[in-house]
Formats: sequence, C-alpha cells, structure tokens
Amino acid sequence: MSNIPFETEIGDSVPKVEHDVAVGEDLEFQRKWWRFERIVWPILLAIVVIDILGGFGRGWIANAKKTTPDKAMTLDYERIERASTPSVMTFQFSDAAVHNGRIILYMSDSVVKPLGATRIAPQPIMSSIGNGGITYVFPAGPAPAMVQIQLEPSFPGPHKFTVRAEGEPPMDATVFVMP
Repeated sequence: MSNIPFETEIGDSVPKVEHDVAVGEDLEFQRKWWRFERIVWPILLAIVVIDILGGFGRGWIANAKKTTPDKAMTLDYERIERASTPSVMTFQFSDAAVHNGRIILYMSDSVVKPLGATRIAPQPIMSSIGNGGITYVFPAGPAPAMVQIQLEPSFPGPHKFTVRAEGEPPMDATVFVMP
C-alpha cells in the first residue's frame, strides 16, 4: 500500500480511502441534481412573488372592489382570504342608496355562515332574516355612509355571496378561502 490516502481502482472513477469509503463525486448524479435545481428554483421564486403580491391572501391580488352601475354602493373586500383569519368587508353608500332616511342592505346567508361575519359597524337599527339571507337597516348619515363587516372564514374553498342595497341590482362575488 502506498502513502497516498486516496486511491482509485481500475475501472472505478470514484476515489476511495483504503478501498472502502468513497470520497469523490458522482458526476452523473450531480448533473441530475443541477437539472432538478434549475426546475425547482424558478418555481419557488414564482411562489414567493405570488405570495408577496397577495395570491395567497392579504395583498394587491387579493383585494377587490365592486360598484353598482350608478355608484350608489361600493363594496371593498378580499377575494382571497385565509381560514380563521379576520378580514373586513366595507360598503360605502352614496345618496342614491338612501331611501326614506335609511339604507337597507341585504346579504346572503353565505356572508354570515361560511364567511363568518362576526361584527358589523355601525350597528343596524333593525335586521330581519328571510329570502336566503339577512336584511339590515341603517340610519342614513352624511354621504358617503359606510358599513364594515368583520369576517373570519371557518373553512377553505370558494364561497359565493350576494349583496344588494334597496333599489339597486344585486352584486354577486366569490371569496376563495385558503387553508
């Protein structure tokens, strides 16, 4: 045996110590690993960019705004939310939404149950259940009036809902809740 700690056997390109422990490289495996990394790194980068932009909630992509044709009611909400994470749905009303000194807002049951409406501000002066949802009556203040509903969705998936101010066409929207 020579004094050189690393030796290679004939026909074996991987250096070994004392003919037993491989200490060299497996170039074929290394090439496969580099090819795998070239595929995975762009995917990971895309996931980070989508997350920063709000593709998984709380960001530019997640925010949505809907308005009735005559701009009597505007709805700001998050189209992408996280389960068990609070968010706020905001309604703004112009003078066109005020009838007899009141604003009447209908919300489908899906806002209350699956999207988990936990708080409404200001408090309505009256509410009634029926027609597959809840109708709230608010006193009209100076325009633009605003109503905020705090949501805390309980389970993932797409949740469709409908809202409507009295005398206005219904607005349909969908919130996708991420786990």
